[in-house]
Amino acid sequence: MNKSTFSKATITDMVSVSLIGIGMTAPEPIGKPILYTGLFAFSGAVTNQAAIHMLFNKVPFLYGSGVIEENFKSFKGSIKEMIMKQFFTKEQLTAFFQNEEKKINLAPLVESADFSPAFDALSSSVMESKFGEMLNMFGGEKALENLREPFARKLKSAVVKIVESDTF
Repeated sequence: MNKSTFSKATITDMVSVSLIGIGMTAPEPIGKPILYTGLFAFSGAVTNQAAIHMLFNKVPFLYGSGVIEENFKSFKGSIKEMIMKQFFTKEQLTAFFQNEEKKINLAPLVESADFSPAFDALSSSVMESKFGEMLNMFGGEKALENLREPFARKLKSAVVKIVESDTF
């Protein structure tokens, strides 16, 4: 099926013509309402298609046709001005960003984060410092490994407090 063959307008026309056909062949008590439904649907669809065509295309000897084509630049400018003045005022943007800040909850993200790289960097810094030589007497980096979980818990707790604070 070609996309241009079956547009929404074509489908609407086919359904309304089908209703007209069903209304003409259906028995009397139900036939008339179906027929009238089809007739009104078809006339409305044709009217809408003609109106839309006339808005965008100039029809000879028909006043008001091609209005959008003739005034496209002024329409575009007016729409831009309206949107910028209605939706993007300083007050609207400030209110939007204040409301959005309140909605962001980073605590679950922090809770699921892996803080192993932070611990690895800290233990590497400790081992390279003067404390590293002293720590080597007590087992070196293996002695620090027992601190990995408590460090991760405390760091998560601290970061959660930071992201939930008003200053963040």
